[in-house]
Amino acid sequence: MTSPAQPIDAIADVLYTPLRAFKDERGQFAETFRAEWFPQVSWAKFQTNRSDSVAGVLRGLHYHFHQVDYWVVTKGVIRVGLADLRPGSPTYQRAHTLELSADTPAGLFIPVGVAHGFYALTDCTLTYIVNNYYGDGSDERGVAWDDAALAVPWATSEPPVLSPRDIQNRRWADIPTAERPYER
Repeated sequence: MTSPAQPIDAIADVLYTPLRAFKDERGQFAETFRAEWFPQVSWAKFQTNRSDSVAGVLRGLHYHFHQVDYWVVTKGVIRVGLADLRPGSPTYQRAHTLELSADTPAGLFIPVGVAHGFYALTDCTLTYIVNNYYGDGSDERGVAWDDAALAVPWATSEPPVLSPRDIQNRRWADIPTAERPYER
C-alpha cells in the first residue's frame, strides 16, 4: 500500500496521515499504522503507548535524540504544538500547531529533534507508536511549552495544567549545546 502520509509544510519531515475510516451501524474501523508508510526510520524496536488526559492538560514540549513518534487520537480533540529544534533543518526554530481529533482519524509522524506536545481541548486519549523502547529516560528532553523564542501558537484561553516535570522544562536559550538535537 502506498503511504497516505503528507508533508506539513510548516516543519520539514513532519508528516500528516489522513486515515480511511469505514463506518456502519456497529461503529467504525480504520487502519492506523504501517511501518512501510515511514521507511525513513527503522521500526525494529516498536513500542505502543497510551496517554489519557483531561481537558486543559498540556503535555510537553518534549524532544528525542533517537526516537520518532507517530500519534493517533482515539478519543477527544488535541491541539498539537511542534517546534523544529534541528539546526540543519530548513525550518529550524519554526513552530506550528494543528488539531487532531478522534472524529477525523489521522496520524502524525514526528521526527527526531522536533519538539512536540499537546494541549487537551477535551478529555482525550492519545495512542502513540515510537521506534525505540523506553529505557532510562535519557533520550527524552524538554523545553518550556511557553518559550517566547520558539513561540508555539497554543492559543489557550486558560493557563494549562502541567506535570511537575514539564513545569521545570528550561527555555531553549538555557539548554546547553550538548542537550540539543543534532548538536551532541
